[in-house]
Amino acid sequence: MKLKYIIVLIAIVLVVALFLKNYNRGGESVMVKEDLNLVAENLDENTEVIYLAGGCFWGVDAFFDRIDGVVGVKSGYANGNTANPSYEDVIYKKTNHAETVEVKYDPSKTDLTNILLYYFKIIDPLTLNKQGNDVGTQYRTGIYYTKEAQLETINKIVAKEQEKYDKKIVVEVKPIENFYLAEDYHQDYLEKNPNGYCHIDLNLADEAVDREEPFIKEDASQEKGSFVKPSDEELREKLTKEQYNVTQNAGTERAFTHEYNDLEEKGIYVDIVSGEPLFSSEDKYDAGCGWPSFTKPIDKNLIKELEDKSFGMRRVEVKSKEGDSHLGHVFTDGPQEEGGLRYCINGASLKFVAFEDMEKEGYGYLKDLFQN
Repeated sequence: MKLKYIIVLIAIVLVVALFLKNYNRGGESVMVKEDLNLVAENLDENTEVIYLAGGCFWGVDAFFDRIDGVVGVKSGYANGNTANPSYEDVIYKKTNHAETVEVKYDPSKTDLTNILLYYFKIIDPLTLNKQGNDVGTQYRTGIYYTKEAQLETINKIVAKEQEKYDKKIVVEVKPIENFYLAEDYHQDYLEKNPNGYCHIDLNLADEAVDREEPFIKEDASQEKGSFVKPSDEELREKLTKEQYNVTQNAGTERAFTHEYNDLEEKGIYVDIVSGEPLFSSEDKYDAGCGWPSFTKPIDKNLIKELEDKSFGMRRVEVKSKEGDSHLGHVFTDGPQEEGGLRYCINGASLKFVAFEDMEKEGYGYLKDLFQN
């Protein structure tokens, strides 16, 4: 019997020794689990990222994968209290993570404004901890930014969205603190399971967003710096006497004399000197003043607005940025529903490019300006 007890005692000692092998004498684990926080990992200089929580990440992932300019989406768990959570941890262990999608995008193809406008298409911003049929803190809505520079755009879009509601929007806006990839079976879930659960309408990704100023995609044929003002000698050969006088000497054509005043064709208006795209037919209207009038430029970064005190008046002159061409003036008596501005422009300073010719003229990247 003594031999039996000795064998049992030895076995117990071996089990205890094996158990203690994984611990130090202070009781701390020797095997430290790696923290797999992946905030803003694998970004290059041509990529930006934003983290969006909008309920079940299956649908949000599939939706943003369809958006032009988005180069990568990943489903994961963000801004919780524990490291490396599993799906079960998030559901049952109150880790306070939100089901979140990492959205990486090419800033030359889209911008944060576009991304956020699409985001608000697919969420209910008034419900707390609930989207669709899913209820719980992990299904809260949130915009999690990686740098302070993103905050201005985020706040602007959220404020604009708030104007639609009497109740306060409950979308979180916070810096991203941590982001852990969800399990493999969650990644591209709806691509793997086309008939799987989705609380949003993915077809909304095919609709344009309504924004105050259009996003202009960069294009190899029209990179910044490709719009150059020719020499004075070249301009005198290229331009008519009136075009030269208007653009170079801040002249003014007589009202109701230029063909562009009554032109209603679809297309864009570019600087006759440099070719810079300036105005769209989408924003043109009949102001009754006798000169082509627009509610806004294609992009305010392509024009300059300068104080003009000539002829005893105080006005705001409008010039092209690279060509430095005098275009006309901007006034505050435009359509109020369109912002209240009237860009009163000399037709002689412009060249019209019809919609069907935009591609061959190098302006194909601006076709998105037109809804139809």
